[in-house]
Amino acid sequence: MPPAALAPLAAPAASGDSKAPAFFDGVTLAPADPILGVNEAYLADEYPGKISLGVGAYRTDQCLPYVLPVVKRVEQQIWDDPKTNHEYLPIDGLPAFQRLASNLIFGENSDAISDGRVVTVQTLSGSGALRVGLTFIARFYADAPSLPLVYIPSPTWNNHRDIVPDAGLGEARTFRYLHATSGGVDLAGLLADLADAPAGSIVILHGCAHNPTGADPTLAEWSDILSIVRERRLVPFFDVAYQGFASGDLDVDAASVRLFADAGIDMLLSQSFAKNMGLYGQRIGSLSVVLSKRTAVVPVTAKAVRSQLKAVIRPMYSSPPAHGARIVAGVLGNPVNYRAWQQELAGMARRIGDMRIALKAALDANGTPGDWTRIIKQRGMFSYTGLSKAHVAYLRTTHHIYMTSDGRVSMAGLTSLTVQRVADAIKDAVLTIP
Repeated sequence: MPPAALAPLAAPAASGDSKAPAFFDGVTLAPADPILGVNEAYLADEYPGKISLGVGAYRTDQCLPYVLPVVKRVEQQIWDDPKTNHEYLPIDGLPAFQRLASNLIFGENSDAISDGRVVTVQTLSGSGALRVGLTFIARFYADAPSLPLVYIPSPTWNNHRDIVPDAGLGEARTFRYLHATSGGVDLAGLLADLADAPAGSIVILHGCAHNPTGADPTLAEWSDILSIVRERRLVPFFDVAYQGFASGDLDVDAASVRLFADAGIDMLLSQSFAKNMGLYGQRIGSLSVVLSKRTAVVPVTAKAVRSQLKAVIRPMYSSPPAHGARIVAGVLGNPVNYRAWQQELAGMARRIGDMRIALKAALDANGTPGDWTRIIKQRGMFSYTGLSKAHVAYLRTTHHIYMTSDGRVSMAGLTSLTVQRVADAIKDAVLTIP
């Protein structure tokens, strides 16, 4: 939920007035972040066998952070280059990064790119792309007499709920996404809710590896969603944080985005390299605005859009970081590095898939009540287990196993040594709290 409104701050005390409240006395404690708060609790737990399945960061089978070998190699190449410096990047970022990032998600043969209809700017990872894009919409959207409504899936990544109102677009509406029984996509509910959305509404869609559920539409189902979007004249805003993590194939995971881009409609896209290159702390992402084929004069509108995006970015953070952008450009722009990255990314996706299979098998073998098929049907970093808040609290207090309160498990946090313990703890929680 969005942070509670701040209490009014007291006026500065007059000189010598010792009884007047201090200026910041009215500041109240903000609620803990539902995801990062879990990690804070995990770090504070002194139990040596604690397990973190909360934060979405890849871990090796030894439960260690992973720096991709190709990233290490490119970093060394950057530092060995005598021309490397620490000068500011342009407001909209590194040009090579912009070009390569858009090619990666839309495809090198994209008509939208060749037509000049894709405007890409570098941002502070995916969160920054969402904030810049939604702020841009709030300022310059002209398809309705009032600000457009923004629809987000239910459930979705918690930060979506906060970014939408902070960008000036009011509280986000929701559309049905998860089928409670199957753990898959509730396509009928999704289509019905979008069919009721007013024309011009913004619809946030996860391109692949939906967070937190891991449930993705099939390509045929994406076609059905596209039909509703076109019919209702909705504006899709894709959030793509896990390209390559859903299937292990970069092109397969971009299929939904390319389907919509090829349809020639107006759309936006947030892109992050935190997960698929392990560049979490570098905050490297991009925002792409795709102009429809109906655009009157594409070069003029594209130039205007870029100028307005830069006008949003300048007072927000001035310019984006250089080092991570150079790493991404060094990986994507070099054929040898690119192939190495593809192989390393496929290996990470494969380990996550192996953990899905192992956890489901362990739950079946130990007789945990319930159908755990959803674990192997869902894709990407997360599994929406169906565990209740009470189950999650029990796992934390009794077994020192940490996950978000909605029962989302980061599969990358499991290892071959911990999967059985987690399965046995889940069985205990389910039997103890029916």
